[in-house]
Amino acid sequence: LYEMLAMEQQGVQIELYPLQRERTKVMHPEAAAFVERAHFQPHFSWPILLTQLYFLLHKPLVYLGLLWTLVRANWGSMRYLVGALAFFPKSAHVARLMAAEGIVHIHAHFASHPAAAAFIIHRLVGIPYSFTAHGSDIHRDRHMLREKVAEAAFAVPISEYNKEIILTECKGQFRDKVLVIHCGVDTQLFQPRTAPTPHELGQGPFTILCIGTLHEVKGQTYLIEACRLLQARGIDFACHFVADGPDLAKLTQQTAQAGLTERIHFHGRVTHEEIVRLLQQTDVMATPSVLSSDGRREGIPVVLMEGMGSGVPVVASAISGIPELVKDGESGLLAPPGDAQALANALEQLYKDPALRQHFGQAGRDKVLNEFDLNTNAAILASHFAAEKSQ
Repeated sequence: LYEMLAMEQQGVQIELYPLQRERTKVMHPEAAAFVERAHFQPHFSWPILLTQLYFLLHKPLVYLGLLWTLVRANWGSMRYLVGALAFFPKSAHVARLMAAEGIVHIHAHFASHPAAAAFIIHRLVGIPYSFTAHGSDIHRDRHMLREKVAEAAFAVPISEYNKEIILTECKGQFRDKVLVIHCGVDTQLFQPRTAPTPHELGQGPFTILCIGTLHEVKGQTYLIEACRLLQARGIDFACHFVADGPDLAKLTQQTAQAGLTERIHFHGRVTHEEIVRLLQQTDVMATPSVLSSDGRREGIPVVLMEGMGSGVPVVASAISGIPELVKDGESGLLAPPGDAQALANALEQLYKDPALRQHFGQAGRDKVLNEFDLNTNAAILASHFAAEKSQ
């Protein structure tokens, strides 16, 4: 969302073609305008059926060859194969719509189904495409990744870690078109606080903030265990989980069993403005990411960038691309993933050392300003769009 807003500020005209419509009770206000003008399409309609007949009549070899490529490249991955075939009719129809609209470049977020849709559109009508590879979209399943990179104008891993995964899958090919561009945050919106936190004023507990979908890959269960250890050590703290997700019931049960109901609070999904407000009152942000049982892992969590951009000291896991943002002992603290003891030790260290919290807060802010600024990185991406358009 915020990359699209930043791209528009760079003068890039954006048309949004979602693969699916999400129904949600909480929406960032900035998203409303995109939703209103987005080109939503059903999974099946008479126009979509007519599009299939159109390509069968006018480009039968391309159309059937594309179907074969999708089956061959995704064979062995039920999720990717079913997804590619399920989205194929809609993607073919969107190809005609994009060609009629004069779309000159497609950028897909995630190397999974969105990049497959871009691949389909490119094959059918020739519009060049690129895609951003974030995390589990390449960590868990890499079927068809080589084909997507081969035909893309360029691919954008959000970390050097992701870049090496892509190049390994491509056996070292296409190095010149795999370009690391970090995700970023609006450093004008996420500003360091100008007043002490309630804890620093002696008016409240040490506040720990954890933002992210309540899911195994986020590692919240280890933070709850770390909180149990902190309570046993006599530390006065409050831990706030922001977001919802499939693990809510399990995590609330764990909280109750640990006797932490008065200390741990679950807020559900909140707006961007509320996240900004919470960060202003937070003493430390914790992001205890882990490798999930089905192979998922984080890329570089944007919430870490938001916290560091706000001058909040962070404790995170040493996994995937996170060490490219958080330098252990320099701009924050890293703990081994899944190690509640190490996580508790890091939190206790920051609890006891206000000067270290201040140092990490400033170092984190500097790191985000230098390498993870939304507008700077959007300008880099826009320059690659412009270069592609001029060819």
